[in-house]
Amino acid sequence: MDDLAALHPHGLFLRGEALELGYKDRDLVVARAAGVIQRVRHGAYIAAPTWQAASPEEQFRLRGQAVMLSHGETIALSHTSGAAALGLRLWDADFTRVHVTRLDKGSARCHQDVVYHTARWTPDDIIAVEETLVLSPARSALGAAGLQRVEGGLVVLDSVLDLDLASPDELRAAYELIKGGPRTASLQITMRLVEPGSQSAGESRARYLCFSQHLPKPMLQFAVYDGAELVGITDFAWPDHRLLGEFDGRIKYGRLLKPGETAQEAVYREKLREDALREITGYGLIRLTWADLARPTVTGARIRSKLWTPAAA
Repeated sequence: MDDLAALHPHGLFLRGEALELGYKDRDLVVARAAGVIQRVRHGAYIAAPTWQAASPEEQFRLRGQAVMLSHGETIALSHTSGAAALGLRLWDADFTRVHVTRLDKGSARCHQDVVYHTARWTPDDIIAVEETLVLSPARSALGAAGLQRVEGGLVVLDSVLDLDLASPDELRAAYELIKGGPRTASLQITMRLVEPGSQSAGESRARYLCFSQHLPKPMLQFAVYDGAELVGITDFAWPDHRLLGEFDGRIKYGRLLKPGETAQEAVYREKLREDALREITGYGLIRLTWADLARPTVTGARIRSKLWTPAAA
């Protein structure tokens, strides 16, 4: 069934497309039973190995593309589905249903696997990603943030700025258009927290931890120089409190590997870098991990204990 998988860039195909090429329903039934194809949703299929190799977020993205294949240009992916299609960062998002915005005059409704939204839009709000219509990055990010708590919303809004898919002004303008609408109550808090500089979901969550634990707001991407030479850039810094901060995701050292370098060599090089940062600035340095983010009260107290204050000097 390679001819079916080649119909669209993402490898999906519809039952109707298979029938037009001469396949029968029984062929699809046999192929499913043999593990050759996987049903993504009603009437939409993909090669089983492609589906099995996909992460939960990638499977969610494929379900969104399957919905789009069956609707044509009457809808656009939006909210969490639009954010996923655009490659925005998502954390703790609900992948249960595909979210779309109607471009026709249909009404808002919720089906078993699709939520149909209605909203004001202009042609400038619609972009194409491969064969898929998607609401603009700013609109999709705001829609996704509106479906989440502030922490998850901050992750996706930070990412639309970090990936340079929208400017702060564009994000604020899009927010003004939807402010006061459904699912926008918590967005006023999220919009107050969003800012350029967070380069991962972990860094955004760490900033939210500081907010929720009433800690001083950190500076982002803090550059440390030795004279005119850049020694390094830390994820966070509290210069007034003489503390640097770094977030360690599991992929961080892999991302930092130089050609021919082992992970152990990268870790040692990072240690030398940290030693230099502390020596030049005279500041302390704290590292945060995913586990630290899962216990905000404990981690907040740990950060607070390392913040320099004049009274403690």
